[in-house]
Amino acid sequence: MVTASKSQIKEDKQDTNVEPPNIPPHREVLARWDPAKAQRPVIEEAPVFYPSSEEFEDTFSYIAKIRPLAEPFGICRIVPPSNWSPPCLLKEKSIWEDTKFHTRVQNVELLQNREPTTKKKKHKGRKRKRGFSRISSSKRRPAASVSSPETKEEELYGFNSGPDFTLEEFEKYDRYFKDSYFERKEGNVDDTKRSPSIEEIEGEYWRIVEKASDEVEVEVYYGADLEKRVLGSGFERGETSGWNLNNLPRLSASLLSFEHGDISGVLVPWLYVGMCFSSFCWHVEDHHLYSVNYNHFGDPKVWYGVPGSHATSLEKVMKKYLPALFDETPDLLHGLVTQFSPSILKDEGVPVYRAVQHAGEYVLTFPRAYHAGFNSGFNCAEAVNFATVDWLSHGQHAVELLSKENKKTSVSHDKLLLGAAYEAVRFLSAGGEESRESLRWRSFCGKNGTLTKAVETRLLMEEGRIDALGSGFRLLKMDKDFDSNRERDCVKCSYDLHLTASGCNKCSPGKYVCTKHAKELCSCEGIYRFVLLRYTLDELSSLVRALEGEREDLKTWGSKVIKDCSVTHKGEPRGFDLNLDFQVDDEIDNTSDTRHDASSMMNFAAYVELINLGFLVFGDLWCNNHAIFPKGFKSRVKFYNVKDPTRMSYYISEVVDAGVLGPFFRVTLEESQEESFSSFSPQSCWEMVLLKVNEEMKKRSSQEHNIHTLESIDGLQMFGFLSASIVQAIEALDPNHGLVQYWNYKKQRGSLEMKDRFMSNSSLSLTGGKHVGFDLK
Repeated sequence: MVTASKSQIKEDKQDTNVEPPNIPPHREVLARWDPAKAQRPVIEEAPVFYPSSEEFEDTFSYIAKIRPLAEPFGICRIVPPSNWSPPCLLKEKSIWEDTKFHTRVQNVELLQNREPTTKKKKHKGRKRKRGFSRISSSKRRPAASVSSPETKEEELYGFNSGPDFTLEEFEKYDRYFKDSYFERKEGNVDDTKRSPSIEEIEGEYWRIVEKASDEVEVEVYYGADLEKRVLGSGFERGETSGWNLNNLPRLSASLLSFEHGDISGVLVPWLYVGMCFSSFCWHVEDHHLYSVNYNHFGDPKVWYGVPGSHATSLEKVMKKYLPALFDETPDLLHGLVTQFSPSILKDEGVPVYRAVQHAGEYVLTFPRAYHAGFNSGFNCAEAVNFATVDWLSHGQHAVELLSKENKKTSVSHDKLLLGAAYEAVRFLSAGGEESRESLRWRSFCGKNGTLTKAVETRLLMEEGRIDALGSGFRLLKMDKDFDSNRERDCVKCSYDLHLTASGCNKCSPGKYVCTKHAKELCSCEGIYRFVLLRYTLDELSSLVRALEGEREDLKTWGSKVIKDCSVTHKGEPRGFDLNLDFQVDDEIDNTSDTRHDASSMMNFAAYVELINLGFLVFGDLWCNNHAIFPKGFKSRVKFYNVKDPTRMSYYISEVVDAGVLGPFFRVTLEESQEESFSSFSPQSCWEMVLLKVNEEMKKRSSQEHNIHTLESIDGLQMFGFLSASIVQAIEALDPNHGLVQYWNYKKQRGSLEMKDRFMSNSSLSLTGGKHVGFDLK
């Protein structure tokens, strides 16, 4: 990008009398308004709503009220009552004058009409021609080169990094740009100084996008996607209204309240500082969520929306008119870098609607509703996402679409779905007088309720996928903490694995796929391959019946949900555990083997994750009566932190080769490598860990209550050498029974004792203690 300092900017007295502002280096404004060629689209207006002060009090009740009227348009405008005038923190001097924010460069004439970024190259052999946009009647200049991997996609399409501005500087630059651009060369003095109307700016904007000539570039800046750490939020801290976008995603009616993480741009609002012609291109929200945008101050934003029911139609039309761009980048619309004429959409039969958002107004976008627009001048808006129960079907559709493109969702859909189900069960189970909240949740339940159908749909979907696997997979109960501390996504398609996951202990330890791709992970024998189930299909069927109102199922689920529910402060994630440890009838008692007394460990349940199976070394020292110790074996388990036993942390257990001395065992605190414990037996390693944990607990016992020391620990269990799935995988490494001591002892125990011991310890397997030991039929 060519930039110039203030001293380098030319003053063309014949063209303009506008003085350049004292701001960061920027391009000279050479392009000029051509009102005779205006291309303002003639389309219908999106609906506008004017809530009363009483209606405005309950954010989600009002959104639910207007949804049947507004959703068919994709977007709508909400004008708050006159008594709604929140102070804007962005106008504080320390922010307005002193705090810088980053901008992106947008070449408006390239937003629609541009050539693919891959330049034609001369080859000795056959040449491949790459055409341009059908809409373009002339050759477009190539986009800017790429400067870094992080900005690759945006910079390919001309969205290069721009100057840093303060809000004060950006307002001055926008004024300079508009005064320069919209000054006419002809007519009387009054005409040349007149400010253009919104309609005139709109007509000029689409003239540039659709019909701009090659000779003139229209370059603008946009402070988009500004995280909270940059300028903060425009809303006052402590403001409790649901229309404060810092509060809205966490309100009880928003399913995003079940997401514990602060996802920037989804649960934490982003700011958008615009200038004349800066654009937000056609897109849908992450995960097809709702979005709400508030214009804090400044000139209007002009929006265009297409209802979610016609999202596919928009995509088809854009691919029809921009084939070269989509040929090069099939997921072009994910990049938010392509604008497209609403007039053409209308001519092709796609319903498209317009909204002009003034300062102090909200714009609401509905699930899967494509939207786009531009700023008519300097302004600052703030936006965030939310999800209601009616969104669930849209969200499930988004999950399936994104998995086909191997793209991650911004939130775990199944977590939100189950969170909503738990909340509904809680209200359905509660006695006493009905509240507005309980009535609202009841409205989503029953045999044909929106929530009931969403859970049932997900059950049927997963049931079909598991049935399609046929035999050859063991079904295991998923540990409740499987994805509590890390994201778990399918390595094949990025599908979220909160509900089910498949893996193989032999060839792919630590890697997981969804049930759609379970067969594609490997072709190992069935004893190694497994499917982890957070809930069995019978349990999920019971949950559906509970939502339908079946008394016994509601009692079963209700007792568990109410037990795990805790009081939370307003605006915080829900208190009950989204990874409910559901008790099933065929749960195996993990205390039946007195040799491994779980009660002595305060009923601590070890969930061991296999990282590396290793390989066998044949010798007397590489096994004992109860376990085989592969060289290179590595596992991961959560236990009390030796530095702070009030919290749980992960430990890495591994087996290394000590030469003639045989296997050497080591346990290391994952977050603090200096905390390492080594010995020639797994038991000694973990006893050292336990000793240090207890020492730290005793130090704290005088200051803190309810801290109890642990009496004993089983080193084999903590390594994973008693986990059923890991035992099977290790045993399969020795089909000829070369490690004689282990196999002889196993044979001597007798078939009945062997079965009892194996089943009792299966609860400590990869699935964390509720082994459902059956094969798929």
